[in-house]
This record gives sequence, structure tokens and C-alpha cells, in this order.
Amino acid sequence: MREAGPELVTLHLWRVPRRAVPAALLRMGVDRRAVRGTAGVRFAKLLGTGDGGSFRARDADPRRWGLLASWTDGASARAFERSAVAGRWRRLAEETWRVELRPLSARGQWSGQEPFGRPGTAGARWDGPVAAVTRARLRPSRARSFWRAVPPVSADLRAQPGLRLAVGIGEAPVGLQGTFSVWESTAALRLFAYAGAAHRAVVERTVPERWYAEELFARFAVEAADGTVDGRDPLA
Repeated sequence: MREAGPELVTLHLWRVPRRAVPAALLRMGVDRRAVRGTAGVRFAKLLGTGDGGSFRARDADPRRWGLLASWTDGASARAFERSAVAGRWRRLAEETWRVELRPLSARGQWSGQEPFGRPGTAGARWDGPVAAVTRARLRPSRARSFWRAVPPVSADLRAQPGLRLAVGIGEAPVGLQGTFSVWESTAALRLFAYAGAAHRAVVERTVPERWYAEELFARFAVEAADGTVDGRDPLA
């Protein structure tokens, strides 16, 4: 039986000036409960970001932070933009990007939940830009092997035609990492996923290496976005 998914998923990316990094770190700690208690929130994670080159602490970008949330309805997501939490982050940030997403497919769990439901095949067709979220909780005993495997995949990813944006995301400096990426089409994403030699090799090693204690992959239709990332609109 398919589980009804959220009506809307949003991702915020906030880039703060260097002087505001301590305040952003404070907000990461104190805003978690407020975000999760927001009306209409099904699932929410405040996230650190990085370049995703190796998924180690050295990749972290202390100037960019994020919020990924799934919503029961679009009205609740829009109301959040008028909340005190969103207002504080806007005041801290020197650059903001917000994207609205609709789940097309999802498998796996995040913190023991299925945050994007179990979208059926009826929602899988989409002719516009798509986004992908990967997230994994590494087994500590297998982390070193995983880290050695990541750099070729990261290099391959950033060389792919059709990639609009790629950001490493994480709930902690080590062990709870993932990626958020935006592609011009489903075909471009699939070309990387199934034809990229480095990515395919890592996928084939996942089960025998037992890297992950928990993993999730989800694909989304990109329905709307506003703002910029590093001075540009990823969808332009």
C-alpha cells in the first residue's frame, strides 16, 4: 500500500556573512524544536552544508545552512515564511534560495521515518527540472572505506551535463551526510546515476561493503524557486 506523501517539500539555503557564523550556529541549536513544532510540518531537518567532495568535516561550509521540510499542505509552508524562525534566518543571511518540490519517488528512511511518503508511479512523470536528495547514516566501522570511495563520484558528478546545483548536506560533521542536487531533466539525472562509471561502481559496492546503517534516495519535481546560490539562479 502506497503511503500518501506530503503535499509540498521545501528546501531553504541561507548564506551568512562571516561575522554571522556564530549566530547561525546558535540558531541551528535553538530553532530545531520551533521548526518541528510548526503547524503543517511532517518532517524537518536543519542542515549544515559543504562541497560534498569527501563527506568529511573538512568539506563543511560554515557560511551556508539549510532547512529541508515536508508539509501537509502548501498553505502551512507559506505561513512558515512569515514565522519568527524564518524571519531570523532572513535577517542573518546575505543570500537566500528557496525551492518548492513535489516527491516523484522515494525509497529508504531518514531517522526511522519516510519523510516523503511512498510516491506511486503515477507521479513519476515530469518534464521539467528535477531534484534529488540522498542521505545516509554511515556505520562507524565502514566510514574510512566509504570516504575513500567518494572523491571520484564527486568529481564525476560535477562534470555531468545537465547538473544545475550540487550541495553536500549533513546533520552532523561526520556520519550523517547526503547530497542535494538539481538537474535540468530526469534524463540528465538518470544518465549520471546509471551511466556514470564512478557512481555505478560505488552503488555496486554498497551492499557488500555495508557502508550504511540507514539510507534514503528521493527524486522530486522542481515546481518553483526564488533567490540565488552564489549569485546565480540554479534554474536559469
